[in-house]
Amino acid sequence: MSGTQNQNLPVRQYAPQYRQILSTVFDAKKAFEGVLAPIQALDGVQFNAKAFSVKTNVTPVVVGTYSTDANTAFGTGTGNSTRFGQMTEVIYADTDVEYSYTLSIHEGIDRYTVNNDLNAAIADRLKLQSEAQTRQMNKRIGKFLSDNAGETKALADFSEDKIKKLFNDINAYVINTEITAPIKAYVRAELYNAIVDMASVTTAKGASVSIDTNGLVKYKNVTLIETPAQYFAEGVLAIFAPDGIVIPFVGIQTARTIEAQEFDGVKFQAAAKGGTFILDDNKKALIKVTGTIV
Repeated sequence: MSGTQNQNLPVRQYAPQYRQILSTVFDAKKAFEGVLAPIQALDGVQFNAKAFSVKTNVTPVVVGTYSTDANTAFGTGTGNSTRFGQMTEVIYADTDVEYSYTLSIHEGIDRYTVNNDLNAAIADRLKLQSEAQTRQMNKRIGKFLSDNAGETKALADFSEDKIKKLFNDINAYVINTEITAPIKAYVRAELYNAIVDMASVTTAKGASVSIDTNGLVKYKNVTLIETPAQYFAEGVLAIFAPDGIVIPFVGIQTARTIEAQEFDGVKFQAAAKGGTFILDDNKKALIKVTGTIV
């Protein structure tokens, strides 16, 4: 019997819709928005562990000196020496990026009990599942940023002098590390409010602060972004980072609805794998601030 027979029952494939909705919802609701590049979402992934490969190069740069010795490339060195010094061979390596977590959907929609149009119910579930999975990904990304931060600063309390010192220390680190991209700070609400309430944050010093809107766009040349506490790793108060240095990705193996035999309706199923990637070179641009909320 052919494997494509289905008793004249419809089988719907929702993978493209699922990918589109997930990407749209993620881009609209993702935490740590600036630090993340656009989510990479693929349908029908074929590899069990590998998501993609990147070409990396660990060959150090050697700055030599030009020789003007009479017997280098000339004289007794003719044919067996060079005035440019030793030659460094440049080689790139392929580095595999692996998936680090899985996602799944398994729901049933019975025509007798759903009390709605079947296709409308499926569309609703696609959107709601995408929202729930986006929140899970936000938490994973928060932990990923914490685990891969190249620098950690501790904040003992939310007093004004401690916050000033924190931002001054981070500014010095950014300058000395030669991080040239603009930095954004993703901060918990408690820290954000403490910065807004500081006595030194005044219009007299050029601060665009508004108590009416509880707003402060920047502090010490760092853009401030309030971020929900549940998306930070435990003990982390803030993440400082430039834009676009972390890549989130999801590989959708299947997303489908199939007619059920156990009830008059359909099963909504999906299986996907995801992960997050950052180049080792860019980890130094991730700065986490640790402390305790009192």
